[in-house]
Amino acid sequence: MHPTRSRSSRRLLVVAVAAVVGLTSAGVPSPVRAAGPAGSGGDDYLVGRGIADVTGEAAETGMMGYSSFDQKTSGIHQRQRSRAFVVADRAGGKRIAYVSADLGMIFQSVRQGVLARLKERYGGLYGEDNVLLSATHTHSGPGGHSHHLAYNLSVLGFQDATYRAIVDGIVESVAEAHEDLEPGSISLGTGTLTDASVNRSRTAFDRNPASDRAAFPGGIDPSMTVLRFRQGGRDVGAISWFATHNTSVTNKNTLISPDNKGYAAYSWEHDHEGVRYLEDSPGFVAAFPNTNAGDMSPNLNLEPGSGPTEDEFENTRIIGERQSAKAREIHRNAVTPLTGGVDARLVHVDMENVTVRGEFTPDGKEHRTCPAVVGASTLAGSVEDGPAIPGFTEGMRNPVSHIIDALKVDTPPWLAQCQYPKASLVPTGLLSRAYPVTPRILPLQIVRIGQLYLVAGPGEFTITAGLRVRRTVARELGVPLDRVVLQGYANAYSQYATTPEEYDAQQYEGGSTLDGRYTLPAYQQEFARVAASLRDATAIDRGTPPPDESGRQFTLQTGVVYDGPPLGRSFGDVLREPDASYARGATASVEFVTGHPKNNLRRGGTFLEVQRLVDGRWVRVLDDGDWRTRYRWTRTNSITGTSKATVTWDIDAGTPPGTYRVVHFGDARNLLGRVTPFTGTSRSFTVR
Repeated sequence: MHPTRSRSSRRLLVVAVAAVVGLTSAGVPSPVRAAGPAGSGGDDYLVGRGIADVTGEAAETGMMGYSSFDQKTSGIHQRQRSRAFVVADRAGGKRIAYVSADLGMIFQSVRQGVLARLKERYGGLYGEDNVLLSATHTHSGPGGHSHHLAYNLSVLGFQDATYRAIVDGIVESVAEAHEDLEPGSISLGTGTLTDASVNRSRTAFDRNPASDRAAFPGGIDPSMTVLRFRQGGRDVGAISWFATHNTSVTNKNTLISPDNKGYAAYSWEHDHEGVRYLEDSPGFVAAFPNTNAGDMSPNLNLEPGSGPTEDEFENTRIIGERQSAKAREIHRNAVTPLTGGVDARLVHVDMENVTVRGEFTPDGKEHRTCPAVVGASTLAGSVEDGPAIPGFTEGMRNPVSHIIDALKVDTPPWLAQCQYPKASLVPTGLLSRAYPVTPRILPLQIVRIGQLYLVAGPGEFTITAGLRVRRTVARELGVPLDRVVLQGYANAYSQYATTPEEYDAQQYEGGSTLDGRYTLPAYQQEFARVAASLRDATAIDRGTPPPDESGRQFTLQTGVVYDGPPLGRSFGDVLREPDASYARGATASVEFVTGHPKNNLRRGGTFLEVQRLVDGRWVRVLDDGDWRTRYRWTRTNSITGTSKATVTWDIDAGTPPGTYRVVHFGDARNLLGRVTPFTGTSRSFTVR
């Protein structure tokens, strides 16, 4: 997350906190289909894949990631999706469900909602241990789906419709993967990608010991790990882990976008595998999850929206395509078969109250974590990816007194000492005793798929922090380091994890490491405990899960009162028709009388279609999930409830010549609250 500018001390206090900022009946596994003998190195597993829409409210909802009060959704560039894989061990019977969703974060609220829904549907088949939920970390999706105040304030509170869209979509993707289970194989490939990330915090990175820095000669983590999923000798999906922030799109954008990792998935699925998301048929699923991307930026020139070009959307495409191309290359050569069991362990840890043994600390002495505190340098932001608040700079160790006084939030001396050298700003851990501000109890999980181990971390780990966790887990398990992947942004969100040395620099990432200097050693210690249980196949005490805070949510965001068309117009009428003809490479644009998109999120559907006349009938060729279309909603009169939808289509050079039209789907609410769908259709035009 990255903070934004503030115009008053009162607003600064709010921003300070915000910147913290079927084949199966229920409960019964799908039947095992006949195939080669398990353990033969062939179809050792049941594998299934699924994909579903998780796009929330497309207008007048604060966006999640940059903590900007001014950044509210105004339409859709591309829809957000949840990609799921289910893997079952045919010999041992255990299974895991893995999800990568085009979201900023997986909040505890979302995990709780998903697990509850899966329990209703499948009983105990999918639960705490064996479900791993991860986010790609896009900063261009609607927010308000957390149960913690820090992550909802800039969105003006909890947004139920967006929350339900996310939970419903994730559950649907898992259900699809469950129903898709067939005998199959999984193979592993690895490679490196060096032109899709840059270290945005070298000042902190360079404080690490030479033995750590040597693992990253360019100051980046270039490693990419790819799993190749096959059913009956047919490729059906891939998971490609790579560390880079999903922030090619800046906080000036207000269209929903899954950013560079979403484009990577779209490129592989749509452009190379021919997947059409609105068609009710299974297709290739390509997930691009994040790893230890805490200090990895896609903005190669170390400025927001800059690098490799000065166009943020072109950068999104380029960085996404570089990930997609490298992943496809590794996928083609992924010949190392995964064999052996599937297993998982999860514990709940009070990360504000961990005694860390000396074997995990830099000085060999026992230390403790602290109640969460937001540092002053958090409000400085990461200038490479997001803007800063005036008066705050990265590396701050002494607060600017007049600004801190204006906040009127006291940090007790004992806590300031525990958090040293952080310039303590907001003690969210203490505030959370009255109301949930930032999470305290966090899920730590390790998932095994054959020889590969996924360490699910509930936050943003820098590359060196991720390296230390991976080394700890690999040592405990007795496996090679490259068989352990740090899965970031998983199962919950508690901001950053830096090394103690990086913490001392108090750059943005260090100021955002909530539980103090020994946060990372605490993670290492607790993940080692989970790894030992997994290694020895012993039970582990999960600990006390976090409470359900759903009953304590509020919103300051007003809903839709009513929609009204302009005088003499009806919903769906065309306000501006397209030109009669367009050359390929041009942009077609159409405006419609519309209603508020909050009336119907059209999840699993679309607000627009580009249709082509083929043999006398209109055929959909593009929708609002496609890269070259944009749907933008604009309020034209607040008193009368009048608004318009603008649909644009950047016509690709490879578009077949022919006759086309644009169709808009919307919904309008009257004064009695009744919502009625409508359709608007442009005149036809030619593409030459």
